[in-house]
Amino acid sequence: MTLTVALLAGVVFGVGTYLILQRTLSRVLIGLAMLGHGANLVLLAASGRAGRPPLAGGDPAGLADPLPQALMLTAIVITFGVLVFLAALAYRSWRLTGSDDVEDDLEDRRIAALHPHRAEEAA
Repeated sequence: MTLTVALLAGVVFGVGTYLILQRTLSRVLIGLAMLGHGANLVLLAASGRAGRPPLAGGDPAGLADPLPQALMLTAIVITFGVLVFLAALAYRSWRLTGSDDVEDDLEDRRIAALHPHRAEEAA
């Protein structure tokens, strides 16, 4: 079970990373969502076997660890906040340009042309 979840988390991270490297903001948005889901899968795999509820009392050996649950809820909230912010940016970009493609910055090209040795070092 843990190996399956770990492999699934690796695939989800890979797909998320591939989508983040695209030029359209909608794909970047989906990629960030995939990375958030991958983080939740890693926390699920790291939490171990299920146990009794942590608030039940009694012998602490059989209780579930509440820390991975808290970390997963925190990851969900942070991912949701980032996705909403990126969705607002994508919507604003679409309203201004009619497209959600991220274009190259002309100022970056101008600065790179002024310093050709730095462009060669980066390549």
